[in-house]
Amino acid sequence: MTSYATTARSDLSELRRLKSLLPPELKSWVTIEAATTVNPPLITCEEIGRDQVEVQVDLAKWDQLALDQRNLLFWHEVARIQNDTIPRDGWEMAALAIGLGGAVGELWVQDGLLLLLALVLCGVSGWRLYARNNGEKTLQEAIEADEKAIALATRFGYTLPNAYKSLGSALKVLIEQTPKKRQRKKYESRLDALKRSAAKAKSQVKANRTAEA
Repeated sequence: MTSYATTARSDLSELRRLKSLLPPELKSWVTIEAATTVNPPLITCEEIGRDQVEVQVDLAKWDQLALDQRNLLFWHEVARIQNDTIPRDGWEMAALAIGLGGAVGELWVQDGLLLLLALVLCGVSGWRLYARNNGEKTLQEAIEADEKAIALATRFGYTLPNAYKSLGSALKVLIEQTPKKRQRKKYESRLDALKRSAAKAKSQVKANRTAEA
């Protein structure tokens, strides 16, 4: 019982700590909760209502990361919220099901106009689903969120080298712990992009120092 209570207090403390890492402009409409599903992602966020976003954390896995790694992964999710690239309860799957059902029904009753409308609905919803789940698009969004996470870290007092180092080490841990090849490849691509960005930032700092001298 004592161990459970200690763990619960620790979990609540971590959730409160993460809440304190939100930029002030997000604190009123972003909530931080412990994930409750079976085998959840380490950290993810989703829209749960109009103007309300929830960040969910698998605290059992989360506690195994170093503090700086946690911070940068959290700011990655914050950056996704700021960039408006988080998942939403879309209408596409429902529309696709309705369209397919309508198309089958209209084939039976042979109403050409309604069949055409059903096929258009299928086409639009199918395209929207493809665009939302396109691998290259989601990877680019993740890379852009990494860049913004670095900027958020400096806003909260990190030096630029330490911010890059913390996020890079966090991605290395995720690569090592991810069994699924497709997801692991995505982390590897993010890490490669982060290394290029860090090298570019380092060169820019060096050039600025040379110019000042």
